[in-house]
Amino acid sequence: MDAKKKFIDYVSIHVKAGDGGNGCVSFRREKYVPRGGPDGGDGGDGGSIYLETDAHLATLLDFKYRPFQRAEHGKNGRGKNMSGRNGADLIIKVPLGTTVSDKNGNQLADLTQIGQRFCAAKGGAGGRGNQHYASSTMRTPHLATDGLPGEECILILELKLIADVGIVGLPNAGKSTLLAHLTHATPKIAPYPFTTIHPNLGVYERPVSGEQIVIADIPGLIEGASKGAGLGAQFLRHIERTRLIVHLVPIELDSQDFDTLLYKYNLVRAELRYYSETLVKKPQIVVLNKIDLAPDRMVRSLVRRFKKEGIPILPVSAIKTTGLKTLLTRIVKTLDEMEKD
Repeated sequence: MDAKKKFIDYVSIHVKAGDGGNGCVSFRREKYVPRGGPDGGDGGDGGSIYLETDAHLATLLDFKYRPFQRAEHGKNGRGKNMSGRNGADLIIKVPLGTTVSDKNGNQLADLTQIGQRFCAAKGGAGGRGNQHYASSTMRTPHLATDGLPGEECILILELKLIADVGIVGLPNAGKSTLLAHLTHATPKIAPYPFTTIHPNLGVYERPVSGEQIVIADIPGLIEGASKGAGLGAQFLRHIERTRLIVHLVPIELDSQDFDTLLYKYNLVRAELRYYSETLVKKPQIVVLNKIDLAPDRMVRSLVRRFKKEGIPILPVSAIKTTGLKTLLTRIVKTLDEMEKD
């Protein structure tokens, strides 16, 4: 199966940290030591479970097949004051941008830095051996404590891609084609809706500084996407981390009038707003795509009409690469201005 078809960004996992080992009840039995005292060792601590980010991972697929994660138990204590071995910690690798929530939806961690670690379940403490309970009034304590159980819980892992720019629009707006030409990424491209069934990432490298700009192509939104319709609802979360939105409004052979295009623009904006007010407040660059399908005179008229509505719009043809240098310049300039703010 193609790895790109295995993109998983939401899973529920069950984690169980290791139990602590039991303390030991033991007494010295040595030749020439007639009154040997207690020498029961402590139990080892149970292993904890940690989630740690790995920049080379891009999906939560592994957890789909291994939803239960268990750390090692601590070993029991032994005689001769021998403590049990601690259980090994379990380090679980997750992609950058993974959020961790409990089953009630309360966020516990947001893992956005390389190597960032979160303790998902703490191992149980080991029990104490009877060596700790000897006193002047209790010389032969037959008392030891059991190890404590490790923490156990259900966690929700949710992947939110970390990108500087998110490309949004209706299905078949040309998002994947634009991403491919801006960053040389290789998303699946075809002339029918819902070609993109998972977010794609591409990287544009600035010519002089070499600084990278990460651009994400978000699956197409349709009316009702924020309420679960179509594919977009599954991936609106990936726009949350983007700093800048590039909104594609496509010209089509059968829909080139201004009112239709304005409706398409407002439809996507409405879905972003229904999902989160934060999304519509992000800086955006509006792009009139597929201008190769309309006469130049009509394109100029559409640009004027959008501007009259207070919506500056940049005409491009992603498939013909017309206007893409101007778009890149606008993206870079906007991001730079945001850095200064």
